[in-house]
Amino acid sequence: MAPKYDLGSLRGDVFGGVISAVVGLPLALAFGVASGLGAIAGLYGAVALGFFAAVFGGTRTLIAGPTGPMAVAFLAIVAHHADNLSEVFTVVVMAGLIQILLGVLRVGRFVAYTPYSVISGFMSGIGVILILMQTLPMLGAPVASGGAPGAVRAWPGAIGDLNTGALVIAAITLVVGVAWPARLRAFLPPAVAALVAGTLAGVLWPTDVPVIGDVPSGLPELVLPTLSVDLVTRSVAPAVGLALLGSIDSLLTSLIADAMTRTRHKPDRELIGQGIGNTVCGFIGGLPGAGATPNTVVNIRAGGRSPVTGALCAAILFGVVLGLGKYAAVIPHAVLAGILMKVG
Repeated sequence: MAPKYDLGSLRGDVFGGVISAVVGLPLALAFGVASGLGAIAGLYGAVALGFFAAVFGGTRTLIAGPTGPMAVAFLAIVAHHADNLSEVFTVVVMAGLIQILLGVLRVGRFVAYTPYSVISGFMSGIGVILILMQTLPMLGAPVASGGAPGAVRAWPGAIGDLNTGALVIAAITLVVGVAWPARLRAFLPPAVAALVAGTLAGVLWPTDVPVIGDVPSGLPELVLPTLSVDLVTRSVAPAVGLALLGSIDSLLTSLIADAMTRTRHKPDRELIGQGIGNTVCGFIGGLPGAGATPNTVVNIRAGGRSPVTGALCAAILFGVVLGLGKYAAVIPHAVLAGILMKVG
């Protein structure tokens, strides 16, 4: 039986969708830039995958979008087909169709047999990586390449060129997020309160801290896949790899969501939703992705409990694509770092 949906559920979904969109925005932009296709490609991927995974997927609280592992795999495909982007997105479409096939064949249910020790290790690893990578934005430095090890290697330079304003704003955000009174959480989740407090500190206290800045906008153009026997044959291996990576990443995130909400997802349906989303990404030139663990955890912590929150997150990001990004431009990166520190 589906849980009862009332005004309280709607309020939680709205808070979850808003905070997930705010946290997911800079990640989508960053992954788009890292792919070599531009920040807008990351936004297109976050909107398309986020919406279709929420509507057709099998995990009520999952937030999907570009992720680190998928971005790395996609970057390798871009490098191999750098002279023809149509071929790149043909691979993405194939990967999405393979995910749909995996769901139809009911392969997703086997991930449910993953030991909880594996899930615990995966979740703990994500938390450690998240904390380490946010240390640089907290110090006012740009995110370093090379993931968590790259962030650690960049610590001496970041400390030597410390941005005191960014550190103070991040500390305010983190303290508000941790110490927000329990009696107020029903009206305003800690993550949203931390976002508001940190952003106000950045706006009202004139200091030189890095902010999200200009966000690109514009509707996507249709990318028609290249259909040839030679390309399809050569693309089977990378498409299968991309599909399996996205499927495992998503279903592990679904298990984490289950543990946090005491619910049970539908793995085969989740694969179908992820596959539909990634297929659409391939047709509009967006980055492929998967269930994003940090975004999903942020969503649940903020009160999200139904697919409405994932669809709302995608709708907000679509509004950014249409030109609402100017309202997010003033949010300091240190605020997002403080929020993600608490999540980690």
